[in-house]
Amino acid sequence: MKDIKTYSNKNILVLGLGKSGFAVSELLLKLGAKLTLNDKADLDKNEKAQELKAKGVRVIGGHHPVDLLEKEHFDYLVKNPGIPYENPMVKKAEELNIPIITEPEIALSCSDAPYVCVTGSNGKTTTVMLTQRILDHHLQKSGHHAYAVGNIGVPISEVVPKATKDDILVVEISSFQLLGVTDIDPKVAAIVDIYNNVHLDYHKTFENYVNAKLNVTRTQNSDDYFIANYDQKDILAKEKEVTPAKMQTFSETDSSADYFIGDEYLESQNEKIMKIVDIKLPGIHNLQNSLVAIAISKVMGADNDDIAAVLSTFTGAKHRLQYVTTLDGRKVYNDSKSTNIEAATVAIPSFKEPEVLIAGGLDRGFLFDDLVPLFKKHVKSIVLYGETKYLLADAARKAGIKDIVDIVIVNTLQEAVPRAYELSEPGDVILFSPACASWDQFRTFEDRGDYFVKFVKELKTK
Repeated sequence: MKDIKTYSNKNILVLGLGKSGFAVSELLLKLGAKLTLNDKADLDKNEKAQELKAKGVRVIGGHHPVDLLEKEHFDYLVKNPGIPYENPMVKKAEELNIPIITEPEIALSCSDAPYVCVTGSNGKTTTVMLTQRILDHHLQKSGHHAYAVGNIGVPISEVVPKATKDDILVVEISSFQLLGVTDIDPKVAAIVDIYNNVHLDYHKTFENYVNAKLNVTRTQNSDDYFIANYDQKDILAKEKEVTPAKMQTFSETDSSADYFIGDEYLESQNEKIMKIVDIKLPGIHNLQNSLVAIAISKVMGADNDDIAAVLSTFTGAKHRLQYVTTLDGRKVYNDSKSTNIEAATVAIPSFKEPEVLIAGGLDRGFLFDDLVPLFKKHVKSIVLYGETKYLLADAARKAGIKDIVDIVIVNTLQEAVPRAYELSEPGDVILFSPACASWDQFRTFEDRGDYFVKFVKELKTK
């Protein structure tokens, strides 16, 4: 880890505990900072908070002491990515011109290991997992490692102290994290895709959302690489305006891109890289994710043997078209990460077999008409639950799915699982791809997916 002096003896307020708040606090202590940690939750019995307190951190829980920012001088406020900028502490810091920074920027500024960053509306976690595995396969030949960190669930600050200059960090970075980033320089940055109606409750406008995503490449330099989606032309034009890096492109359909899906192979302009039939992950979107992982890995030194070793064996990230089991000839997939309509439009066409779909969740005020053509082509029966069940049922009727017989409405996911099994036959796929956020009935999409798997395992089949 680089011994940077940026935060030495600086008075820093960390807002929000959580995984990243704890990890960045420990890192800042190593860098010589003087810390105050604040969270609106009561921290008196929180083990992590008490651990930091024992190391000299002032811990304030149960409320946001806005007046503290006026009474004392703070050099920085470190904001948890999930905390909105409307938070009173953040607003007061902005008013007082206190720099607001994020955990990724702090951690990456002192990383000895080179790093690559991946963002996007959908597919970034699978892309990061593929990239990390390919690069780790490559680096293990010389006794080194690639680490998957960031929004994937492992704080960057947790890994930076142990990662050497011969290792590589593969960083999943969200729009929430990128919004607060002002100076990162990934050797390779990639935007898998950008879709509307994603996180607009946080970013307010699509333009704001796009601008946040573009922060992944703004401060790269001309020796770096930026991997861009050739098929999203409007976004591509903005990326060309913003990036100072060398651009490489990928495409699902256009062979003029640098990397593309051929008839039988994943290809570049120079070579056929891997047979598509040998890739374990289902769906054309996962071929796209594979192209991004290949493009990044090639820049970072991996070869086709490394790529083939991973793509021929990797069966999916948890909650992302995750194969669960086969029940009496029916393959079951958990796609709980499908928290929006765009994610469902990617998952539903991934199978050639007839599908029994389970969907539903938080109502964000959207209609589901974009799913009608996919329902018509791929879905034989559908089981719906949660706040959006009637809206989704309306889309299913428009697709010609038989009401009452093949459109089943229940209240909970637990009820939906056995009903989906009853509607299915050997040779079908039972797909859980909610197309909605989880927060009407579950804390997180991970929580929702874990319960789905549990309900499947508890299912009493014929």
